[in-house]
Amino acid sequence: MSQAEPDLVARTRNYALRLIKLYAALPKTTEAQVLGKQLLQSGTSVGAHYREAQRAKSDADFINKIQGGLQELEETAYWLELLGQSGIMPKERLATLHTETEELIAIFVTIVKKVKQKSGR
Repeated sequence: MSQAEPDLVARTRNYALRLIKLYAALPKTTEAQVLGKQLLQSGTSVGAHYREAQRAKSDADFINKIQGGLQELEETAYWLELLGQSGIMPKERLATLHTETEELIAIFVTIVKKVKQKSGR
């Protein structure tokens, strides 16, 4: 298992806060609110998964929790895409969040690979 990276703890928290602000800025239409709630749920749980992983009982448990965070990141990317492609929110406004989502996915994938290599899986 790996020690928590303070930067990644802060980064996933800031990511969640940015998504909360995005949700607050969404139009109050039914479509925007439904997509926004999905986005809010998946995006804010990424940091929770990462923090849970720090208390994992084994490498397998750690990998499982990080992969849970990866699933949430993939889901968040999907909701961001729908918000942009539907015209609910300008794609330009979502660009930096989409980039951050992709960067976090890459980081989480790297973490899983390193732990698997270390544990010979």
